[in-house]
Amino acid sequence: MLNIQNDDKTIVLIDGANMYATTKSLGFDIDFSKFYHEINQSCNLLRIYYYTALVEDNDRILLKPLVDWLTYNNYTMVTKPAKVIISSDGVRKIKGNMDVEIAVDAIDIVASNPLIGHVILCTGDGDFISLVKVLQRRGVKVTVLSSIFTHPPMCADDLRKQADTFVELNDLRPLLELAKKSYHREQEHPEEIIMETNVPD
Repeated sequence: MLNIQNDDKTIVLIDGANMYATTKSLGFDIDFSKFYHEINQSCNLLRIYYYTALVEDNDRILLKPLVDWLTYNNYTMVTKPAKVIISSDGVRKIKGNMDVEIAVDAIDIVASNPLIGHVILCTGDGDFISLVKVLQRRGVKVTVLSSIFTHPPMCADDLRKQADTFVELNDLRPLLELAKKSYHREQEHPEEIIMETNVPD
């Protein structure tokens, strides 16, 4: 069971690209079935939201296997098309930052349901410090799930300090690691090509 015991009604917001970048740096993939089970056992869970941008590659939507699996297994998916930008020197960049969607949803969900007292934010992006402060002013406790075990750390120091609780993702590896052959191993997980993940300076 995760060390985030909390009786308040809880929502979980997963920054898909940032979380993937973190687990990749740590050298493992998350089993999202185990993740849901552990979160559900640890707190009064209302809903888990997973945010990601979708990339089309030769008319095939990358990430679709993962998105479909999560949709049918208790996750609420929030997606948008990724933007493909061609620079002047012909370099193809793919952008799919979901920061705005996460922040807007967090504030809207908490405002519309005053019984929510706990938000688990799965990201290390320092841009979310302002969101954490806003939620805390509303009386909501915020847990940040990321890692400072990596080099450089994947969680911004100011975000970790601002959170009510910080959970080191690497400590959860024995609970959450995806087996070598598992249900969504075939997902290809192209999160790494989607966004320019914000990592601490």
